Amino acid sequence: QVKLEKVLGITAPGNRALACDPQTGLLAYPAGWCVVVLLNPQKNKQQHIFNSSRKAITTLAFSPDGKYVVTGESGHLPAVRVWEVSERVQVGELLEHKYGVACVAFSPNGKLIVSVGYQHDMMVNVWNWKKNVLVAANKVSSKVSAVSFSDDSYFVTAGNRHVKFWYLGSRPDLQVNSTVPLLGRSGLLGELRNNFFSDVACGRGKQASSTFCITSSGLLCVFNERRLLDKWVELRVSQATCLSLTEDLIFCGCSDGTVRAFSAVDLHFRCTLPRPHSLGTDVGLVDASQLFSSKPGSRFPDTVALTYDPASGWLSCIYSDHSVYVWDVGAHGRLRRGGKLFSALYHASCVWSVEVYPEGGGGASRGAGPGSFFTCSSDSTIRLWNVGNHNTVNRNVLSHVGTALVGHSRAGPSDPRPGRGPG
Repeated sequence: QVKLEKVLGITAPGNRALACDPQTGLLAYPAGWCVVVLLNPQKNKQQHIFNSSRKAITTLAFSPDGKYVVTGESGHLPAVRVWEVSERVQVGELLEHKYGVACVAFSPNGKLIVSVGYQHDMMVNVWNWKKNVLVAANKVSSKVSAVSFSDDSYFVTAGNRHVKFWYLGSRPDLQVNSTVPLLGRSGLLGELRNNFFSDVACGRGKQASSTFCITSSGLLCVFNERRLLDKWVELRVSQATCLSLTEDLIFCGCSDGTVRAFSAVDLHFRCTLPRPHSLGTDVGLVDASQLFSSKPGSRFPDTVALTYDPASGWLSCIYSDHSVYVWDVGAHGRLRRGGKLFSALYHASCVWSVEVYPEGGGGASRGAGPGSFFTCSSDSTIRLWNVGNHNTVNRNVLSHVGTALVGHSRAGPSDPRPGRGPG
């Protein structure tokens, strides 16, 4: 029987497709069309969830207790599916969207799921997923890029010229007989009304009354409990894409490999975190002292998704060249620039060919021991992989799953768009 052992790649389109289990630190992200990878970054161990519908997974999220993962998919009549993490089996299927699911989220008590459809789908749905009941719904005309549940029974959507607060009635988890209309109230955007809000996160703990957003033009904004745009700061980047927060900290992922940290209390700047390898350099270099030294004018892959685990202090980042880094940046509000805990460099584009290294080929001296194989890609690289537990020489210190790379790391399809520069 053939069994999937490891997936060498990632297809997360943004922050809506990267999640961290708040209980264990397990990472979840889609790979290929119908696989969810569950990664333990400390042990470099994978488990996999298979979507038997063969539809592409576009978004996912963990339940607060870490026992379940909810996924959304694209294609005709897409489903919102709920999976049990321990057994990796489907335990729920919610059918109401028509074209695709843009983002999903669990409520803080884990009883409800909100799913937002693609722009042409135009639906925001709230489900009692264990009873397979749609308890509330409404239409949304804007393109929505993100959703976040607050600790106080409302959730917020963000997108193109759109920040909207949605309020649920009393005990919606008990609603079983009919679907009630969702009550939505737009955020008061003021002079920022023409921006694209690329991500949103509701405050936690003492900041529970605040809602944080970032704009693609490079602004970090906070809305107060009256939905008023209270303040904002410039990130001084050409583009901002994603954010993750705790009660104390806000991490903002931006273009050119930049991640900036701010205080969640007053938006004061804390620090800029390390960047990954620069584009156009030979990432197959063995000398660790050269890893993060860059020449003037170097470009870096964009940060397209990030998630922070406050228990371990690990910040996981996905970049536009399909590389994955996990940084140890400190826990319990004690922020440090940190070091690299885990990294993997995957192909940034289509893989055209795979060749297994022949047994007895004498490749151990070249870093190609048993279990090694080559891949070539339209990203203009040839890569040598070894997925066994063999000790090979010349192992790539930038990637825990590859051994060597011929060519140069290149950006993926999401190069920075023009926007606000340093101010």
